[in-house]
Amino acid sequence: MIKVSRINEDGFSEECKKDHREVYGIAYTQNILSGRWKYLILWFLKFNPRRYNEIKTRLWGISQGSLTKQLRELEADGLINRKVYPEVPPRVEYSLTPKGEQLIPIIDLMEEFGKKFGDKID
Repeated sequence: MIKVSRINEDGFSEECKKDHREVYGIAYTQNILSGRWKYLILWFLKFNPRRYNEIKTRLWGISQGSLTKQLRELEADGLINRKVYPEVPPRVEYSLTPKGEQLIPIIDLMEEFGKKFGDKID
């Protein structure tokens, strides 16, 4: 089992990568997608670049602080771009990076799984 304490601000330690090679990929992906809204933000950005308010409107119940935090983390992990246009008032758009685009098939599979099993009661 990978211990969360082995994840530092720079990511996984080299020791952790070496000791847990068989599950490192899954843990890495989970780590960069951790956050209640990140999957939905990425899914929404797969269609077009979006402005902050467009994203906030689509994510029912997200606070301004939570959205800002999630967007910053996605940007820091290299999954989205933030482009500021030199206008008054400033216009900011978010879009997927090539790395972020690589996650879309995974998110699409999550969508299919949810559609298939989401309404079923065990």
